[in-house]
Amino acid sequence: MSLANWSGHGAIVTGGASGLGAATAERLAADGLKVAVFDLNETAGRAHAQKIGGHYVRVDVSDPASVAEGIEEATQALTMPRVLVNCAGIGGAAKTVSRGMPHDPALFEKVIKVNLFGTFNCASQFAAKVASAEPIDTDGARGVVVNTASVAAFDGQIGQLAYSASKGGIVGMTLPMARDLADKGIRVCTIAPGLFLTPLLQDLPEDVQASLGAQVPFPSRLGDPAEYADMVSQITRNPMLNGEVIRLDGAIRMAPR
Repeated sequence: MSLANWSGHGAIVTGGASGLGAATAERLAADGLKVAVFDLNETAGRAHAQKIGGHYVRVDVSDPASVAEGIEEATQALTMPRVLVNCAGIGGAAKTVSRGMPHDPALFEKVIKVNLFGTFNCASQFAAKVASAEPIDTDGARGVVVNTASVAAFDGQIGQLAYSASKGGIVGMTLPMARDLADKGIRVCTIAPGLFLTPLLQDLPEDVQASLGAQVPFPSRLGDPAEYADMVSQITRNPMLNGEVIRLDGAIRMAPR
């Protein structure tokens, strides 16, 4: 059976103005999809959408109303979205207890709200929209959701309590979400990237970047966001990839610190 062909259909990439999201938006556009870039950074979002021939929408993924409005705008501006890639996310370093003080609950809540709740918001509302669309093939395929976790979901380091919890939640949603949406022809997969050259790491000195890359068994370097985008493209095209969490990490297993 041939690979699924989403060319000409719509796609949404959250956090699509930079890093993994920007590379993914560019790759999906190259695959022939009409891409909506969801991001809070209007300047970068509009510039990247223009570069790839897509459409920018200012969306706060942690706000259900903002997500609903964004999906509707993307549908009206482009076409029915068939692919959703959730790349929007934030960090936040804090120990469970530090200098006698407990972890700031507001920070924990914020990270969970953006990373986990934001992923849920976008995936559930996207799926509700796509469920009414016509299938594109004889399998009954209607859409694909690709979520972004992290190796921190499995190998959380010291100070990554909130971040690891948020990414672990995304891992935990993958299979039940795929099962929930199976009868609607919507597949769900999650990518758990390791050390990638995202804006956060790009700000570090080159020797620090090299040191981090050397921790990766093979290839011993930081991942290129284009390699993440390649995996997204493969997931969208391969009908048998469903309900799976894929570590994209060069075989790294993170040390405690």
